[in-house]
Amino acid sequence: MRKLISLGLAAAMVASLTACGSNSNSGTTTTAAGAAESTTAAAGNDSEAPASGEGFKVGVIGPLTGGAAAYGNAVKNGADLAVKEINAAGGVNGVMLELNAQDDEHDAQKSVNAYNTLKDWGAQMIVGSTTSGPCIAVAAETANDNMFQITPSGSAVECVSPDNVFRVCFSDPDQGMAAAKYIGENKLATTVAIIYDSSTEYSSGIREAFMKEAGNQGIEIVADEAFTADNATDFSVQLDKAKEANAELVFLPIYYQEASIILKQASDKEFAPIFFGVDGMDGILSVENFDTSLAEGVMLLTPFSTTEESSKKFTSDYVAAYGEDPNQFAADSYDAVYALKAAIEKSGVTPDMSASDICDAMKTAMTEISIDGLTGAGMTWNAAGEPDKEPKAAKIVNGAYEMQ
Repeated sequence: MRKLISLGLAAAMVASLTACGSNSNSGTTTTAAGAAESTTAAAGNDSEAPASGEGFKVGVIGPLTGGAAAYGNAVKNGADLAVKEINAAGGVNGVMLELNAQDDEHDAQKSVNAYNTLKDWGAQMIVGSTTSGPCIAVAAETANDNMFQITPSGSAVECVSPDNVFRVCFSDPDQGMAAAKYIGENKLATTVAIIYDSSTEYSSGIREAFMKEAGNQGIEIVADEAFTADNATDFSVQLDKAKEANAELVFLPIYYQEASIILKQASDKEFAPIFFGVDGMDGILSVENFDTSLAEGVMLLTPFSTTEESSKKFTSDYVAAYGEDPNQFAADSYDAVYALKAAIEKSGVTPDMSASDICDAMKTAMTEISIDGLTGAGMTWNAAGEPDKEPKAAKIVNGAYEMQ
């Protein structure tokens, strides 16, 4: 059963899972954040890997070019940094990790092509895909091949429908419900407008869950306005309807590129409600030619901030290696690799095993491990592939995320 979560004001309900075929009956806990001194070499497609055939082969899939490249490159870099740390500390059960990242350009068919390229390379497990549509397409392929897959950020429900796929981020329904609860429980607004992308599973799924929970929180939806990828440059109609309805808050379950346009156009209209987003909003401060002062006061659900004490070493290492601040996608990916490490250790798999045999063992191990990661302490997973961790919210203050 997929769990329902309450945002930070109550502990999430934890399912107790007992699995067979593991090395022991007790869970395994791994600390991801700051687990070892990392190297800071420039990012590459392979992370200081051993000679081919000697280590576990981990494939990464995401948009490394195109409009969603900020997500894919963050996922690539987060995985790269984790692999460098793990290898520098002696590997996993003494075995090194090899990393190969492939570009899918945020396109489902290209994501499948990237997966096939990784299969030809000899991949034994997959970190990705990064975005929901491509992730759903790849999950169907990995399920057919019985290859283990963990997506850092594929949040659509269908991403983890196969039993071989797990995720680090929360699902779209969990994000939508949590956002409504946070707004209601913190009394941020009672009249809310929604602007969402009806052409994506991500945005539509979050919006649907938000609307279901809004009534329970005393929230009135005064405007519910859609756009599609084909008309994502002019939001005048949507903003006018929100303004005319006296919306105190505008909920934006969308990606950061469109959000940056909305903030600019809202400013031009002298419309200044609270803007509240979810994880797709992360990256808005890095949009080229965007006046970041327009994002001041924007709130979003995000599991990670560079300003948290637990994130400082990771942030420092990441900046040294890749020349920019990490976002939550980098943190999700970093945690995904440490989850792989914990599951490999727990299951006792070895690189000479087939990808299918590795997958069978790791599916069981994932329900037994716990990691203290950048995106949550004591993270566990259920057999449906869903993480159990406490959600968090951030507010943009003086050009930086400030955890609430």
